[in-house]
Amino acid sequence: MANRKIILPQYGTVMKRGVLYYRTRIKDANGKLVAIYAKTPEELYNKETLALEQIENATFHRKTPTVAEYCEKWLLMQSVHVRATTLTDYTSKVRRHIIAELGDKRMGEVSLDDIQLALVPVSKKSASVYKSVVILYKSIFRAAMESRIIDHNPTIYLTTKGGGVPQEERQALTDEQVERLLDAIRDLPPYVFVMIGLYAGLRREEILALQWDSVYLDTDTPYLTVRRAWHTEHNRPVISDE
Repeated sequence: MANRKIILPQYGTVMKRGVLYYRTRIKDANGKLVAIYAKTPEELYNKETLALEQIENATFHRKTPTVAEYCEKWLLMQSVHVRATTLTDYTSKVRRHIIAELGDKRMGEVSLDDIQLALVPVSKKSASVYKSVVILYKSIFRAAMESRIIDHNPTIYLTTKGGGVPQEERQALTDEQVERLLDAIRDLPPYVFVMIGLYAGLRREEILALQWDSVYLDTDTPYLTVRRAWHTEHNRPVISDE
């Protein structure tokens, strides 16, 4: 199939130092008229097309919200389907590690280099904090991409590997330490709490939310199930079964 012939616009001409140039004018991203010159209509058409694309991209980036504006919007959207404690954690990390570093930049202007530089202070914190901040970056920019706020996602190649200070591996209590601990609290209120933690492996939030419908004693091998978790919202205890 033959290539479709492009119909070129009728360009004006101008003499410069004895040479005939074709000329057109376009408005840049600031609304100012800019003249473009070329020796042939075809060359001028190509220059004009490229310039218009660059202006469109620059205008698009300028119209995107700042990182601070979109992050606050993203946090508001998360409040619909995450627990209050989770939202509090998100808010703290987003404002401290993302907005504080890149808040004034436009979402469409942020590059992978910008994000990696912003992560340098975070890399001095624990590996778990570093990983969670990277995940927040990826979640926020993926949401912006899906909502067509930005036309490319700078976090595609962002990784959590090798970032943050590795935490020392926690050592389990020895049998002797377990025995000493139980002897120290025997006949005290925390005894059952500690026993469940030691021998059933439940976390504090799971033990505090444990109810009798999750305890099975009338079987050959008694066991517990985890159905709920305890946490606080606005300094009030809440039991969640999510």
